[in-house]
Amino acid sequence: MLALFKFSSLTAFLLAALAVSADNETNMLTGTCIVCHGDSGASAGPAIPNLSSMSPNYLMGAMLAYKYENKDDLKQAIDSDDDFQDVEAFTRESTIMNRIAKGYSEAEIKAIAKYFSEQKLYFAKQSHSQENSQAGIELHEKYCASCHEAEGKSSEGDSGVLAGQWKPYFLYSMTDFLDGNRQMPKKMKIKLNKMIAGSGKQSLEELADYYASISNSLE
Repeated sequence: MLALFKFSSLTAFLLAALAVSADNETNMLTGTCIVCHGDSGASAGPAIPNLSSMSPNYLMGAMLAYKYENKDDLKQAIDSDDDFQDVEAFTRESTIMNRIAKGYSEAEIKAIAKYFSEQKLYFAKQSHSQENSQAGIELHEKYCASCHEAEGKSSEGDSGVLAGQWKPYFLYSMTDFLDGNRQMPKKMKIKLNKMIAGSGKQSLEELADYYASISNSLE
């Protein structure tokens, strides 16, 4: 009985040690990330995206796109790993993320994506135009809601979380999409072009204020 107790105690100790080791490894991996994206993916800079509660596939796709800037290399990396079978990645331009992502292995990218996906959704504290946000509700329902569900709070379907995202970052991203500096899914391209054609570029400001208003309403 004593031997069994000692064995059980040792097993519990080893499991706890492994858990601490895993936590330490994750902290080391995400240490560089939180400098810009904030603790738990809650960015403090308006030009830097919040990562909290994003889907793992979305985050892995972004990191892989930065790591493999060449379209063929990106496709090969995704096709050669079963863990990436549901990842949809699109090439994107970067000022610094391409250099940072190249320093991580695929296994480390998976761990980073898992960590931020498990964090509580953060809503950036920012002002917004009430008039714009009201107009943004209709735009969201018409052009965005089918993929960005639950007022843009959901990460289901591996779409980016829009609710509570910083307005400047959202607008920079939309400009990159429209200028061809960042690829987007075919469905998104069709809907975005329809929105701009029907409502003009002001619609982007209205959407940005709408997503910002959701954050304020939940404080």
